[in-house]
Amino acid sequence: MIRSMLYATDLGLYAPLVMQHALALARTFNADLYVVHAVEPMGLFAESVLQSYLDEQALNEFHSQGLKTVIANIEQRVLESFREELGDEGEQDLQRIRAVRVLQGDPSQVILDQVQKLSVDLLIVGSHSHGVGAETPLGRTAARVLQLSKVPVYLVPLFERRRSEDR
Repeated sequence: MIRSMLYATDLGLYAPLVMQHALALARTFNADLYVVHAVEPMGLFAESVLQSYLDEQALNEFHSQGLKTVIANIEQRVLESFREELGDEGEQDLQRIRAVRVLQGDPSQVILDQVQKLSVDLLIVGSHSHGVGAETPLGRTAARVLQLSKVPVYLVPLFERRRSEDR
């Protein structure tokens, strides 16, 4: 029985398509829906640029408060994009969303950790990140999640790929 689901989004070009699948499944099973987006940790280059422009106190403040602000803004943007995508008729679907979480870390590990922490019954992911072309059958994060997930995974194929194969 599916009572709760986790929709992992990269906020990329095909995120609205994957979201439609997630909401349709939530509707079908009358299930709670959680949303997670992973933010990769800052790279060495970005960190060194910040260090060159900020003193130690400002850098520490940025790491503690700046990151929290950025994450809160992303969470708000995700909810707003859902509202825009669904329109006025989608208010019931929005009520199914129990939480939107933006977490820093390796995307596949963040997703797998949230699956376990939330004890969801189904994981919903897209087959590719926004940066991967149709010639790659499966993105890195999707492949890793498929290999390691302890719950069933609903994989939404890349839309462009399906269209090109129909020709």
